[in-house]
Amino acid sequence: MRQITHWIGGKPWTGTAERHGDVYDPATGQVGGRVDFASADEVEAAVAAAREAFPAWRDASLTKRAGVLFAFRELVARHRDELAASITSEHGKVRADAAGEVARGLEVVEFACGIPHLQKGGYSENVSTRVDSYSIRQPLGVVAGITPFNFPAMVPMWMFPLAIACGNTFVLKPSEKDPSASLLLAELWREAGLPDGVFNVVHGDKTAVDALLTHPDVRAVSFVGSTPIARYVYETGTAHGKRVQALGGAKNHMLVLPDADLDLAADAAVSAGFGSAGERCMAISAVVAVDPVGDELVAKIKERVAKLTVGPGDDDRSEMGPLITGPHRDKVTSYLDGGVAQGATLAVDGREHELPDGSGFWLGPTVLDHVTPEMDCYRDEIFGPVLSVVRTASYETGMALIAANPYGNGTAVFTNDGGAARRFCNEVEVGMVGVNVPIPVPMAYYSFGGWKASLFGDTHMHGTEGVHFYTRGKVVTSRWLDPSHGGVNLGFPTNG
Repeated sequence: MRQITHWIGGKPWTGTAERHGDVYDPATGQVGGRVDFASADEVEAAVAAAREAFPAWRDASLTKRAGVLFAFRELVARHRDELAASITSEHGKVRADAAGEVARGLEVVEFACGIPHLQKGGYSENVSTRVDSYSIRQPLGVVAGITPFNFPAMVPMWMFPLAIACGNTFVLKPSEKDPSASLLLAELWREAGLPDGVFNVVHGDKTAVDALLTHPDVRAVSFVGSTPIARYVYETGTAHGKRVQALGGAKNHMLVLPDADLDLAADAAVSAGFGSAGERCMAISAVVAVDPVGDELVAKIKERVAKLTVGPGDDDRSEMGPLITGPHRDKVTSYLDGGVAQGATLAVDGREHELPDGSGFWLGPTVLDHVTPEMDCYRDEIFGPVLSVVRTASYETGMALIAANPYGNGTAVFTNDGGAARRFCNEVEVGMVGVNVPIPVPMAYYSFGGWKASLFGDTHMHGTEGVHFYTRGKVVTSRWLDPSHGGVNLGFPTNG
């Protein structure tokens, strides 16, 4: 059994933990490792290492920082298969999804390599007579990231590349369910030449989270997870004087208009609803079919779902893997019978899909049809392979559904009408919008984040907003006395 521990001060922690957690292989249901849980003492040690490393890293030249980022980028690219295999073994997602996760994380690293340009300030000459003014952006100090199980490499890489590039030091608290990818990344940072203490990892549960949220030396916290925990992180962190960006849950709608290409829409619904077993905050979980396309669209979705291969993530034939844990699988499954009891139609029952033998955490792709907004399967973030189809009479009633939902993370419209698409983008109250694109995750040079209950705080992740989150502005106004204008005579010539 693998022993998984913290990374503090540039090396694995060598202490003895009082508490531990099991790390499963979701495809088999077997425990494959044991992870140490941090107490407040281990969090203190990680923060202390980061605090000690900060002054020198803050003063490192932009060229030096960019050089380390470039080296880290090359190492992650070289070890992408190893990282993807680690993700698959502990999360369960198929190889293609794991490789895609690493690739999207790499995009943020590549963006952060441009830090000499990204962190530039501005300069104004003669704001008053012989007075100049300029702005600079400086790092905050020790910052922390608290990340979820569904993207154990990508979501941390939304955070720490920019934080470190900006001159901060970082403490990562990854999910205890799939912690190993974070340690591989720590080793690659060390190999890239990052000074000890600039990047640290502590594992654990609420004890570690609370220690970071209340620690006086942690200046900012980034979080991705469910809305109740995002709200807790935001309220606790800000109450302790920290800058906080906390990304919460989602209920992403895909509005399909009558003129849409239904084959394209069905393909999109299946890939966006069941990729990574639906365990992603940008998954499409509600398809809103505008009359009269509902029956035809559902038929096309059912046809595609029947062909999906569900199996272990390390089998190249698999298109969807297991869920992360047995209890989570059981919770997701409860929405199937619950939806039917509340009036939905079980168009596709994932329990009847061809599933692997054994004790893995399996549930096949599921489609609930004729779902209404009062049902639990519509109101809750299921976070699993369950696609709800809502029938609606018009564009306006479909938009009203999206507007009434408390979440505002991602959404999409499928149509061949450019005017309708433009109107949708203008009117919809959601942070990330796709037009004939089901999962509109922005590239690294834009910023990721939702609206309403999907975001607590004012700043989205990565892109220019990420640079601003991990830095603070300073404006300098200066006057230098000139001997030719009545200043102190320093022996300089006054002409020529």
